[in-house]
Amino acid sequence: MPDDALLKVDGLNVYYGPVQALRGISFSVGRGETVALIGANGAGKSTTLRAVSGIVRPASGDILFRGKSITGLPPHRIARLGMAHVPEGRGVFANMNVLDNLEMGAYARPSRKEAEETLDRVYSLFPRLWERSGQLAGTLSGGEQQMLAIGRALMARPDLLLLDEPSMGLSPVLVGEIFQLIAGINRSGTTILLVEQNANMALSIARRAYVLETGEILLEGEASVLREDPAVRAAYLGDAAG
Repeated sequence: MPDDALLKVDGLNVYYGPVQALRGISFSVGRGETVALIGANGAGKSTTLRAVSGIVRPASGDILFRGKSITGLPPHRIARLGMAHVPEGRGVFANMNVLDNLEMGAYARPSRKEAEETLDRVYSLFPRLWERSGQLAGTLSGGEQQMLAIGRALMARPDLLLLDEPSMGLSPVLVGEIFQLIAGINRSGTTILLVEQNANMALSIARRAYVLETGEILLEGEASVLREDPAVRAAYLGDAAG
């Protein structure tokens, strides 16, 4: 685990009724890293993000952000501390235009000037959003909606960006484009915790990764090393030959 952990999860247990979704998992995300959580459907990846951002309340364990416990805090308080969560399915406001969606992400910004500066940055990252600023979000393509969801999260200027399945439902060309953008966001200084079904793409841009299976961490290590691990290749990268 990095010494300069921005996020540290320790012994996290989460239940949905009688079903245990996370079983004492521990991991960390260092400042400036992109860390990936990979695994099959139902492994607990999305539940992990929901617990970190406060949407799901853990039964036990601790979540530290910037060295302070945020376990049990409501999502709006966690967001104000400098964390933004882009959920699976994007969750854009379909009946609002692109600009209004983006401005919703800046609700906690202290000044209009700061919000405008952040909007300029988001438009520079996603020129397509600028071109469609007056268009209803519900009429955008899937890839454009994903860009909008990420852009809206960036309007809060988060230190930590949680991304849940950003490639879901996108064509291979758009998947590549989205992942290039995610890598660029990380290079610009935003720390990223990425949940992604497309393990190959996730491992191609992450520094480190954790493999989840039935609510437990099965493997962890440098993403480049895991990408060449025969067991990982066979189970998650579609390489039965190893």
